[in-house]
Amino acid sequence: MSESEVNDKLKNSPDDGHRALFDHYYNYVYAITLRILRGIVSMSDIEECVIDTFADIMLNYDPDKGGSLKAYIGTVAKRNSINMLRKSNRKSYNTISIDSDDFGEIVSCTDVEQTAENMDVSEALISAIKALGEPDSIIIIQKYFYDRKSSEIGKIVGLSSTAVRARISRAMKKLKNDLADFC
Repeated sequence: MSESEVNDKLKNSPDDGHRALFDHYYNYVYAITLRILRGIVSMSDIEECVIDTFADIMLNYDPDKGGSLKAYIGTVAKRNSINMLRKSNRKSYNTISIDSDDFGEIVSCTDVEQTAENMDVSEALISAIKALGEPDSIIIIQKYFYDRKSSEIGKIVGLSSTAVRARISRAMKKLKNDLADFC
């Protein structure tokens, strides 16, 4: 079923359209959600996030506005997954195990020294990446922060995927040398 057929069903019969939307895009939403949340939350939380994504889409998507349905769905799935990721990170810092008999003194879960050190390392990394200049800095950010493939990055910066891989290799060696002094 094509995107336009799903849009037509949503306009003519919302119930049938929602069913078609779910059937057609379930694997797409699940793949996005799984990629972001795998290993961080439970599988039931991932499934809950997928269902929440479809609920958001079905409540807020207007087929009359036009635009790409798949892009809209992908954006909602990504945002919902990131929100769940943030919530799970907040929960992990604020939970205390009740399995132990020793409640004793409750210690802060935040290690200030470690947090400060991590911030220093992050700032040094960002500075080193910026120092690479373009297009190397763009390539590194797209590869390691946005998890894009060499062919996708090549289209962004106007290089072949082979040239992108070569630049990644050289840039990573330069970053390693630049950051060796820091660590």
